[in-house]
Amino acid sequence: MKTESQKGWVLGVTAAIAASLCCITPVLALLGGVSGIASSFSWIEPYRPYLIGATVLVFGFAWYQKLKPRKKEEINCECETDEKPSFWQSKTFLGIITVFAALMISFPHYAHIFYPKSPVANVVIIEKNNIQQVELKISGMTCQSCSDHVNHALDGVPGVLEHITSYEQGTSLVKFDASRAAPEKLVEAVNATGYKVIDTKKLEK
Repeated sequence: MKTESQKGWVLGVTAAIAASLCCITPVLALLGGVSGIASSFSWIEPYRPYLIGATVLVFGFAWYQKLKPRKKEEINCECETDEKPSFWQSKTFLGIITVFAALMISFPHYAHIFYPKSPVANVVIIEKNNIQQVELKISGMTCQSCSDHVNHALDGVPGVLEHITSYEQGTSLVKFDASRAAPEKLVEAVNATGYKVIDTKKLEK
């Protein structure tokens, strides 16, 4: 049976993981080769501040319980039972799961390290008239990890020269060689990630 403190840190860790699940999923999708699930938990994003707040409160209370001065009766009780607290009830374990929770909460800030760098393209002579640029309006992106996942998908489309993806604006500006790629291929690549292109606009050079 779990003690109250154990129930508390379980709740805290769960909240911490849930807070960044929308950003963890795209990385897991990339590593697992199932990119279509990347946007599965994007609906959690609006609740992220509340989940982070719950995590901070739970761990703040847990540390308060561990560090608060003990009453004389509590000390005498421990002496009578002569039982040492288990590892799961120790400050060391609480410290470990606190660090873990902090890493989960801050995951969106370092998720990009899991994405491979874009391969250096071979030198290709491109006719200026073949260069086109489109703006893709994308739904479902909620953090930088989502943008990185979309960029990774676009990197796999032959003929793509540049891309600037913004999850804040929900767009991706893509410059490509029209002799090798088409807007439909860009849309197809993005949609395969689980995010959806809801509009495509061709931009003037």
